[in-house]
Amino acid sequence: MAFFALSRRQPLVLLSSTELAAAYDRLATENEQLRRAVSSHAVIDQAIGAVLVLGQIAPEEAWRALRDVSQRTNIKLRTVAEHILEYAQGGTLPEPERIELGKAIDRYRRCAGLGEDTTDR
Repeated sequence: MAFFALSRRQPLVLLSSTELAAAYDRLATENEQLRRAVSSHAVIDQAIGAVLVLGQIAPEEAWRALRDVSQRTNIKLRTVAEHILEYAQGGTLPEPERIELGKAIDRYRRCAGLGEDTTDR
């Protein structure tokens, strides 16, 4: 049985079984990477929403606060997002992240002219 690859440059290219297997592996890997990216974006978007509510700041500032916490604690953004979601659901937030989140929220509230929030986070 013959297999052909279609492309804009070469309409029909005959593929060997080895080339077909390699193309399959490449597409499977790419599919898994895309699946992880979509999942990661969902977690980050949810964490932005939690920071938005916790800090009473705009979505753009909530994104910046989340990014700041990640950069200042040297923890991956997705991991920080997961921790914030756990915190928003009644869990605990690791102290370095809690401190940086408080600072970031205060910083962005001041930038927006809302003043400092003195509530205990």
